[in-house]
Amino acid sequence: ERNGRDPDGAADLARRKLSADEARAVGAVDGVRPTLGEVVVSMDGETVVTAAGEVTLDTARVIGEGRDRRRQPNQDVVFEGMGLGAQVQHGLIRPSVAYFLFVAGLALIVFEFFAISIGLVGLAGAIAMIGGCYGFSHLPTHWWAVGLLVLAVVGLSIDVQAGGLGFWTGFGSVALVVGSLFLYGGSSRLDLPWWVMVLVIGGTVLFFVWGMTAAVRARFSTPTVGREGMIGKLGTAEVPINPDGVALIDGARWRARTNRATPIGAGDAVRVVEVVGLVLEVEPEEGGARDHRERYEERKRQRRQSQEPDSPSA
Repeated sequence: ERNGRDPDGAADLARRKLSADEARAVGAVDGVRPTLGEVVVSMDGETVVTAAGEVTLDTARVIGEGRDRRRQPNQDVVFEGMGLGAQVQHGLIRPSVAYFLFVAGLALIVFEFFAISIGLVGLAGAIAMIGGCYGFSHLPTHWWAVGLLVLAVVGLSIDVQAGGLGFWTGFGSVALVVGSLFLYGGSSRLDLPWWVMVLVIGGTVLFFVWGMTAAVRARFSTPTVGREGMIGKLGTAEVPINPDGVALIDGARWRARTNRATPIGAGDAVRVVEVVGLVLEVEPEEGGARDHRERYEERKRQRRQSQEPDSPSA
């Protein structure tokens, strides 16, 4: 009303799509002109209210003589396109883009965590998460739903660490679905398209259940034959072993564990003293209380003796 427009017409414009003539008929717009130049000319002589008071617009001038007299804008009318930065920002605040970047960024960061390093994958994940958070900050986001997305990825990664499907896979999948459905509030126009949710949810679950599990298994896989030959091998600790970590033995990475109170630092030389499944028990190269082969042979003798039946009495 302050601008001289029909409030009912403006409300009607917000609820449904109107053609130019319909918008003018309901009072949602002041007028309709075929070109931008004519819009500028039509504003000449209009009075508008600004913070400094009323201002009379001067937007046109008369050119030509006689029948050729006509009005045209007294200033250049140009379209100012968005720069690269503005285009990126405009793209990030799209609901589907922000959602995809956030979930993908979380997954990449978790992958880098299992890779036990900081590389391009982790950097790409961090950038994607920043972009997703930027989009969320400009959208009516339910932050509890964002928390569910984070819990979903954490839950899926727990079963990756465990090496199989379990409760956390189901929990993570359900949390991912619920968080995606209720991510945005406000208008229903912001709801994520069903196909976007199917792609992101399905892709994320497959990435963790199949891709991540296979990658972790391949990273730590080792031959199952001749493990006894690993006893006494020397290598280095790739990360601190306190009490668990990763050791590099003969060019292969193994999950390693030490039962010593003092942790083994990254880069320190280690010696394999026992193999338990796919985990090596290691100790520093220097400082073993007893020869590792003697301890190993003694444990083997004790196991054999415990498995032998008692001899019959005479």
